[in-house]
Amino acid sequence: MTPTALTAEEIERYARHIVLPEIGGTGQQKLKQARVLVIGAGGLGTPVLEYLAAAGVGTLGIVDDDVVSLSNLQRQVIHGTDTVGMLKTHSAKAAIAHINPNTTVETHTFRLTADNAPALIARYDIVVDGSDNFETRYAVADACATEKRPLVHAAVGRFDGSVTVLKPFEAGKDGKPNPGYRDLFPEPPPPGLVPSCAVAGVLGALTGVVGTLQAMEAIKLITGIGEPLVGRLLLYDALNARFDTIRYKRS
Repeated sequence: MTPTALTAEEIERYARHIVLPEIGGTGQQKLKQARVLVIGAGGLGTPVLEYLAAAGVGTLGIVDDDVVSLSNLQRQVIHGTDTVGMLKTHSAKAAIAHINPNTTVETHTFRLTADNAPALIARYDIVVDGSDNFETRYAVADACATEKRPLVHAAVGRFDGSVTVLKPFEAGKDGKPNPGYRDLFPEPPPPGLVPSCAVAGVLGALTGVVGTLQAMEAIKLITGIGEPLVGRLLLYDALNARFDTIRYKRS
């Protein structure tokens, strides 16, 4: 792909990125050309969308079929009181336009399923999953593996969260295939075993921490810097301010 030149306005906007040797103008051009699909414009999707837009990602796709409710606003800070009742995709698109008018937003106002996920995911370079149910998570992970798209996955509950990066279509440094989502979670838990956030509750700031970590992993994947969380599950315990990392392998 031919690099897209940065305008004078973009050079000023992203100056703090460009002076980083690891990013520079080349990395910023990669961000400008990137197409990232974000599943869910909720607690996790909020910081992902905000930080990727601010970082200069050229195209953001948003998948969500829900509307903004008053109970969302405690954690889904891309939405506001004045957008209650609005489709989340439309509310998020309007907010992103204020953050960075250079970012193109593509809205997909429907529920992602095993049937429609592959075709949609194939249109993007990277997928960030902020969904809140296991059916969607498995559909997204399976489609990303089939379409060979990196997936930044995260989940939260009450006061803790987890983040990992999945690239099962590639091999690691040891030459062995990277693990996939089903290597980490072979089967969905029985219905009702894991309560939803609506039932169990969730601390709003927790979703900001975990979603921002997802945005960081996406930026690393786009620019090629650092070591993404492939084969590693990063665990965050908010109450004890503790991070732990678990390594996992292909089954």
